[in-house]
Amino acid sequence: MDKTSGVGVLDKATTVLGALEAGPATLAQLVAITGLARPTAHRLAVALEHHRFVGRDMQGRFVLGPRLAELASAAGEDRLLAAAGPVLASLRDATGESAQLYRRQGDQRVCVAAAERPVGLRDSIPVGSTLTMLAGSAAQILLAWEEPDRLHRGLYGARFSATVLSAVRRRGWAQSISEREPGVASVSAPVRGPSGRVVAAVGISGPVERFTRQPGRQHAASVVAAANRLTEVLRQGTP
Repeated sequence: MDKTSGVGVLDKATTVLGALEAGPATLAQLVAITGLARPTAHRLAVALEHHRFVGRDMQGRFVLGPRLAELASAAGEDRLLAAAGPVLASLRDATGESAQLYRRQGDQRVCVAAAERPVGLRDSIPVGSTLTMLAGSAAQILLAWEEPDRLHRGLYGARFSATVLSAVRRRGWAQSISEREPGVASVSAPVRGPSGRVVAAVGISGPVERFTRQPGRQHAASVVAAANRLTEVLRQGTP
């Protein structure tokens, strides 16, 4: 089968990515593996690095970048959404609070699934809603395990600190009280893709009066269990 597409620059970029599949490579090694001219190999590798398809290791060698893992995770989104409905409904029933599933989209987070509390005071977040990455327990989750440079950029203007995110990583869940909206509290936990990368955040939200000033103490176990169920779906590849 002809491995060329007729689009030369795309074919060459794919050759660079294929060369890195075997592991880190210096520019000289890329040239030797791909057969590309040194200026071409360098130009393509740097361009791919700009778009995060290629990264660098501690020795400055080229490696496959995080964008590939993100796209692979996104490919499992249908499985995630197929399983999210019943898991969120169970979480809502267990806690008595509205439950949501968020994915990061650039500098924002999007509610991709939800199970609303049927009666009483609630924090209603319709599916498709776009919320800030600067406040709220789900934002903490989606930022806490990012690469250091993206994490530090994400903290600029945030209502939470690096110390808060360190605690989130240590205990495996996040809580917020009146961070995103006065009087609203929430608890969230990470959903991980097959590679272990955080691809979504499961959370519950509602009035502080019900959640108390320590909402994690009351609800963290249920939220973490729901997040783990969705992680297992992605790991197994079936809802």
